[in-house]
Amino acid sequence: MPQLRLALNQIDSTVGDLAGNAEAVVRWTRHSAEQGAHLVAFPEMVLTGYPVEDLALRSSFVEASRAALHALAARLAEEGFGELPVVVGYLDRSEKAQPRYGQPAGAPRNAAAVLHRGEVVLTFAKHHLPNYGVFDEFRYFVPGDTLPVVRVHGIDVALAICEDLWQDGGRVPATRSAGAGLLLSINASPYERDKDDTRLDLVRKRAQEAGCTTAYLAMIGGQDELVFDGDSIVVDRHGEVVARAPQFSEGCVVLDLDLPGAAAEAPSGVVDDGLRIDHLVISDEPLPPYEAELSGGYAERLDADEEVYSALVVGLRAYAAKNGFRSVLIGLSGGIDSALVAAIACDALGAQNVYGVSMPSKYSSDHSRGDAAELARRTGLNFRTVPIEPMFDAYMGSLGLTGLAEENLQSRLRGTMLMALSNQEGHIVLAPGNKSELAVGYSTLYGDSVGAYGPIKDVYKTSVFRLAEWRNRAAAERGQTPPIPENSISKPPSAELRPGQVDTDSLPDYPVLDAILELYVDRDTGADAIVAAGFDREVVTKTLRMVDTAEYKRRQYPPGTKISAKGFGKDRRLPITSLWRESV
Repeated sequence: MPQLRLALNQIDSTVGDLAGNAEAVVRWTRHSAEQGAHLVAFPEMVLTGYPVEDLALRSSFVEASRAALHALAARLAEEGFGELPVVVGYLDRSEKAQPRYGQPAGAPRNAAAVLHRGEVVLTFAKHHLPNYGVFDEFRYFVPGDTLPVVRVHGIDVALAICEDLWQDGGRVPATRSAGAGLLLSINASPYERDKDDTRLDLVRKRAQEAGCTTAYLAMIGGQDELVFDGDSIVVDRHGEVVARAPQFSEGCVVLDLDLPGAAAEAPSGVVDDGLRIDHLVISDEPLPPYEAELSGGYAERLDADEEVYSALVVGLRAYAAKNGFRSVLIGLSGGIDSALVAAIACDALGAQNVYGVSMPSKYSSDHSRGDAAELARRTGLNFRTVPIEPMFDAYMGSLGLTGLAEENLQSRLRGTMLMALSNQEGHIVLAPGNKSELAVGYSTLYGDSVGAYGPIKDVYKTSVFRLAEWRNRAAAERGQTPPIPENSISKPPSAELRPGQVDTDSLPDYPVLDAILELYVDRDTGADAIVAAGFDREVVTKTLRMVDTAEYKRRQYPPGTKISAKGFGKDRRLPITSLWRESV
């Protein structure tokens, strides 16, 4: 049976950095060649980064992508890799008008190319365009109408891009009709909690439908609020896993595959979904048997909490590095949210690049001040204390505020101080708000909501506690000092803006609140259905009204790492001005 050594390069790329991304492709192609690869693949739109959003609408950027692709093909040949076919994702444009989609000639395409002997020898565009969640690909791109098949060492390899596997029909059944021996899909599939299980089931199903070994290559890294976790997978035609890459780790999976040889006559014509086969022969001759086969390996899955924590670390690290930020500043209250954010920041950037400031008021408890200092001692981050009481007294003397205005003044003074230190010292401020607080508006505009990035913006409060406990447990298992003081985890959550205040003065218990929010926010469940699920009608009414009236606050919150199927931002798009209320 013919053989093929496949190299799947699970790498990161940066939006707009065409030169840097091309350099990474060359570097990892060199590595693949050193491993004896016969076919090399890179993720979806690796040359431009993903997602490019409205950059796709700029003809200058599209043309720069096309030029970079041709320059890359020539560079690979110059480096001695011209005989090695390389599959690369990039941004292209259509050559002809697409009346069916109302798009003129030159409309952008989410595309990929095969590079060989210094030339771009085959191009194709994504057939299925996602238009849900964070994806707006129907806004930008026109779909491809071909089934690209490249013959490498006597094996026909069908090519696809991401959503081509996630949707029924199209290139998967077309691959079976074309008789391909391998289906290779390049992807930029963002991370979501529990998505690795969904992804594996999907690839298994598509391999059986395609009737051939299927390789799913994924991106790693972060882009704005999105995180890419890698987790590339290869399964045989029966759906059995052949190889699986690590999560949240850049690298190259190289493996030898025994695949059926191509038919003597190359496939041609129109197959499923009206796709026209675009067949390219690179090499007809099969390879001799390997002396020693490479298996590709199988990386064990992270457990649920480690997976989410890793996503938060990767997301913050990528945001800081790709935007040129070297250090971060956090207001440390001694509470669980800022403690978890600090631990994530230390793991992402190194404790030497994390700056914490305690800003006690007259309502701050001694244990909260102590917990903040203890966190700094355990992690080794930079720490200082700057009381806000003199500033608070000056404002109160001038304005005579009371009630909520007095409480929020404390938070806004802290926000002002953080931004002043940010400007003076060059750190970016991290906002410590969690998804529960954002959902119900339990935060102060221009106070605890200030910042350039919100690492736990998409993490419910109950998960904040669970992640803190996991991080401490993981440290103890490694013989390290747990970073988060136990008192920050065990004490009742409180904003400490008035004497004896606790969160449950204003909110339901967090397990109840988060369960309601998950139904309403993440699953778009209506009020009556939430009550029918067993929740108290009065609690549901109060919670949903808080969510509905806090939309204006959420729009002003900084970006943050997305780890759920529906985060606040591009996932969930509701009007600020709306008189619709759920009837209960």
